[in-house]
Parts: sequence; C-alpha cells; structure tokens
Amino acid sequence: MLKLLNIIGFAGLLAGSVWVHGQIGDDESWLEQDPEKIFNDINEGELSFLQQTPDKPVHHHHNTLIVSSESIDTGWVKLQQCHENLDRFPSAQIVYNKDKVRNIKLTATRNIGHAWVEGPSVQLTDIRKDARLCMEAESRALIAQQDGSFVMQNGPFMRKFLDGYFPMRVSMNIELPQGMHFVAIEPVEQKGFKVTRRDSGIHFDAWFEGRLVTRIYFKLDPATRVQ
Repeated sequence: MLKLLNIIGFAGLLAGSVWVHGQIGDDESWLEQDPEKIFNDINEGELSFLQQTPDKPVHHHHNTLIVSSESIDTGWVKLQQCHENLDRFPSAQIVYNKDKVRNIKLTATRNIGHAWVEGPSVQLTDIRKDARLCMEAESRALIAQQDGSFVMQNGPFMRKFLDGYFPMRVSMNIELPQGMHFVAIEPVEQKGFKVTRRDSGIHFDAWFEGRLVTRIYFKLDPATRVQ
C-alpha cells in the first residue's frame, strides 16, 4: 500500500486556511491519466488565472458568506460551503483553523462513502467520481479597520500536487446587511476572475492555477443605521 499524505491539497477559507488532503491506498483510480502527462500539466509557478475553462471538470469550491449586523461587532459570519468534483481518495480530511471556524455541520454529500465532523475537521472515506460535500459553519472572517472600514481576507485557495498546482475553480457570494457596501477587491477583476456587484453584496468566480488569496473591502454608510 502506498501511503502519501498531503500529496494533493486544497486550501482556502476566510482569514484562515482549510486544507483537504488524502491518503492513497491500493486503489489509485484518481490517477486516470498517464503519469508523465500529469507532471507535464502541473503549474509550478504562482497564481495564474485561466484564459479559458478546462475541458474536464475541476474541483469547485463554492462559499456563501452571510454578514449580519451582529457580525460587525463580533467578526463572525455565517458560512455555507460546497466542494464539487473532489478528487478520488480512499480517505481524506478537510481541516479548518480551529480559531477561525466553529459549529461545523454537514448538510449534503454525494458519492462519498462516509463523512463526519471530528473537531475542527471533516473526515471522508471512499471518495468516488463526481463527489460532492456541503457544510455550514460560522467563520470569523470580518475584520474591522482603524478607519471604520472592514476587510475580509480569504485563502490561500489551491489545488496542489507535490510542488505544483492543478486548475481549480473558486466562487463566492457575500451577502451584506443594510448599510454595508462593497468598496474594492484584490486581485482586480480580469480574465479568469469575474466580479459581480449586487445591491445586497458581491459575487466572484475565479478559474486559476497556483495560490489565490483575496482581500475584499467594505464600508458602512454613516447615514444608514445597520439593522
């Protein structure tokens, strides 16, 4: 049996990383391509947004963050998260920063033998093709600045193989309370990184290789009392 931990990792989430890593056993069915081609396809550099989407499905990490009026005082926001097209492993775990994420609950699974919450982690076994996992939690993601504005830093998001990176998709909805408004985002919008402003918040959709870290800035309207 080949035992390799952290051979593939996904990171990203809200002022503290969440890592997915797995253990390869006798079933190495996730390696469907020729090994030489896999190594040739690896991006060894840093962040690179994709000019066109890959032909094959890639890991999609989707988050919805709901900011409430209480979040302005506490920094804690409601998190709804789904992982689509997880790579196949006999076993894997999603590990969260215990100081940044709390009250983790699983809400849906598909093509996963067994999934359960264990401390600041989600444990998975028998991850098959077209696997899907959804959960909800609270994340301490909103950071107040001295000038009265707020920032939300997310990441690093990545799909890592040894010293290189495979394509990944990350999308995020941020819902804001009345009186709070989006100001700016880093990186700036570009090909492969689409940003959509909405009356109630912001949405971004990123297709990339490498390590993605986003910083999103908000402000309160002084003329509006946050409900």
